[in-house]
Amino acid sequence: MAHLFKRGRIYYLKYYLGGKQKELSLRTSSLQIAKEKKRRFESAQATGADNPLPTRTPISQVLQAYVDHIRTVKTPKSAQTEVYYLREMFGPVCPGLTITSRTPSPKARKRPAKTSQVDRRRHLPIIEANAFEEITVQQIATFIDFKVRDQGLSPKTANHYRSILRRVFNWAAQRELVRLPGHVNPAAKVAPYKERAPEIRFLTLAQIDEQLHHLRFNPKLQTMVAVLIYAGLRREELLWLTRQDIDLSRRHGGQGLIRVRAKTIDGRSWQPKTRTNRAVPISRALRSYLDRYTPPASDYGWYFPAPSGGWWDPDNFSADLRDANKAAGLPWSCLDYRHTFGSQLAQRGVSLYKIATLMGNSPEICRRHYAALCPEAMAAEVDFGSPTLVMESKTA
Repeated sequence: MAHLFKRGRIYYLKYYLGGKQKELSLRTSSLQIAKEKKRRFESAQATGADNPLPTRTPISQVLQAYVDHIRTVKTPKSAQTEVYYLREMFGPVCPGLTITSRTPSPKARKRPAKTSQVDRRRHLPIIEANAFEEITVQQIATFIDFKVRDQGLSPKTANHYRSILRRVFNWAAQRELVRLPGHVNPAAKVAPYKERAPEIRFLTLAQIDEQLHHLRFNPKLQTMVAVLIYAGLRREELLWLTRQDIDLSRRHGGQGLIRVRAKTIDGRSWQPKTRTNRAVPISRALRSYLDRYTPPASDYGWYFPAPSGGWWDPDNFSADLRDANKAAGLPWSCLDYRHTFGSQLAQRGVSLYKIATLMGNSPEICRRHYAALCPEAMAAEVDFGSPTLVMESKTA
């Protein structure tokens, strides 16, 4: 038997479980609602349900609250990427999953989507339930299995769907938006896919020369690619550089520094992916390209402004780079250039910790990507045999 009582303006239930007195907030100041929750609680106790006071929260309510949350704590790009995954899983069930920050190019706006593509998107399976708490392990697993089986999703991306949904459930439970049956996160019960070792593509020294030589008639693009290769910057980090971020003074005892740091320009804020500022030393090879390059005039001092003079949209920049490389049959992308920086350093015996610091990554990510590239640098580390035994083996 449960008893109602009031603490401040909020009603609580007092009941006994296993001989011990328990209290449960009903999160309401209405006596009528409190009595209804008390009735449901006692009914659930009588049937032996694991969750004596289950909630039934609309999926749209939980997802809208979560999207509002991540847009305040994540970078705009990271938040939008997560919104994309949630929209794939649930469809546009709330305003937060129908709004996108991407600005389509003029070519994309003129080219309507094919009817077959529109129909296919409309009939793709999604996760559906009457309430967020009713989403089951089977529903989540079935959705991810379809993505892998019918759409060729990689195990890594499949696990990304699972981890995002697990975060949503945990966040909703911690914020007390939902009370999960048995306090079990169904996404956490879905078995993860076994991921393959990452396939890292990077340029050799000869390919670096070939790539930069091909861009010799486009000095700005050539210099941008040189920064990506010789400094290991991410694409957005490159495009957000201003004149103040490039220090060519040599007062630090080297060739200068590139500062990757958070900034607000024209009312728009940006920060590095890991939310940590860093400085990357300029190498002699990169300095030769920077010395020959003069940044064009732009309203906000962009070091690499778009052809129009403003900030260069990342997708538009990638399209321009792809077109420039297509004529020479070069397949390289911004990610390949970044991997080139890490891979070449690893092959020279630079520690993975230093590589992680220079690239703004965690040591664990660098270990997965580049550890296999430096076995020669570890040759001396495995020689731990007894000197006496070594000498005997040589004289035998």
